[in-house]
Amino acid sequence: MKSSTIVGTGMFAPERVISNTYFDELYKKDIGRFLKEQRNISERRWMKEDQRTSDLIIPAALQALRSANITALDLDLIIVATDTPDYLSPSTASVITYLLGADNAGSFDVNSACAGFVTACDMAHKYIVADQKYKNVLVIGAYGMSKYLNFDDYKIASLFADGAGAVVIQATEEEGFLESQMFTEGQYHDYMGIYAGGTAKPVSHQVIEHKEHLLSFPKKIPPETNGIHWPKLTHALLDRIKKHPEDIKHFFITQFNVQSIYETLDKLNLSRDRAHYIMDRYGYTGSASIAMAIADAAQMGKMKKGDLVFMLGSGGGMSMTALALTWGYDT
Repeated sequence: MKSSTIVGTGMFAPERVISNTYFDELYKKDIGRFLKEQRNISERRWMKEDQRTSDLIIPAALQALRSANITALDLDLIIVATDTPDYLSPSTASVITYLLGADNAGSFDVNSACAGFVTACDMAHKYIVADQKYKNVLVIGAYGMSKYLNFDDYKIASLFADGAGAVVIQATEEEGFLESQMFTEGQYHDYMGIYAGGTAKPVSHQVIEHKEHLLSFPKKIPPETNGIHWPKLTHALLDRIKKHPEDIKHFFITQFNVQSIYETLDKLNLSRDRAHYIMDRYGYTGSASIAMAIADAAQMGKMKKGDLVFMLGSGGGMSMTALALTWGYDT
C-alpha cells in the first residue's frame, strides 16, 4: 500500500535577535532569569516592520525543496499552517504558490493554531494515499506573532517569536506515516487567541484603542493540560502501531512550555533528550515550532532512515494533533 514520508526539510528565522536582556531593560525587572530557567528561552527572532509571514516562508520552503532535490514545479500541493497569515483572505498559501513559481500545485491554508503544522502533515499524507495525483506536497508551519504582541503584558510579549519551517512529503512504497490522532478541548476556545478581525468582532477604532486586535489570554488554560494529553495521545498511537515508548527515537513537540515537554517524557519514562529543543534560540514560534525543530534536528544529522518519530502539536482552541512516522532518509 502506498504511503508517504518526509524527504526534505527547511527553516528560517528573521535576522533580528531579541535577547532576554531586552525585556529586562524594557520592563525594569528580571524577566530573563525566569525565561531561561523555566521556559528554556534565551533569545528569539522578530521580523522587521516591512516583513510579513510569507517573507519567512519562502527561504524555508526553498531550503526544503533543495533538501528534497526537487523544484517548485514538482509540487502537487502546498499547505500553509499558520494563524498569523498575510491576509485574512486570500490564503497565504496562494501567495507562496505564486512566489515559488509552483505552477502545477494547488494550495490552501490550515488554522488549528499551534497544532496546525502536525495537522497539515497528516492531511498531506492522506492526500497522497487517497489520490495518486499527489506525489510531492510542501507543508509549511509559519508564525509572525510579533505583529500581534501586546506590550502591556510582559508575559506575552517576552515569550512569542517569528519563524517558519517546511517539509516536503513524498509518496513512497516503503513504510512512512503510520498513525495520527486529533483531539480538541473546545471549551478553551476563548482562553487564548486574537479575537478581533473576524466576523465576531470586526476591526474598529474602538477595538484598536482597547488593543483587542492583539494576542490575549482572557482566561488561564490549566497548566497541566498538555502534560495530561500528550502522554495519552502518545500511548494511543503506540498501541495502534504495536510499539513501546522506548522505541521512539525522536519527539518533536510544541515548544510553548519546556516543563510540559519534560513532564510528558517523564511520564513515558524516557530521557528528556529524546525531544529536540529550539526555544532556547528561537523563543516560541507557535505553528512553526515543530517544523523548525524538525529542520534543525535534520541539519544536525540527528535522524536516521527508519527512526520512529513522534510529533505532538498543541494550540489554542484547544486543538491537539499527534502523529507517528518512520523517518525516510539519513540526515
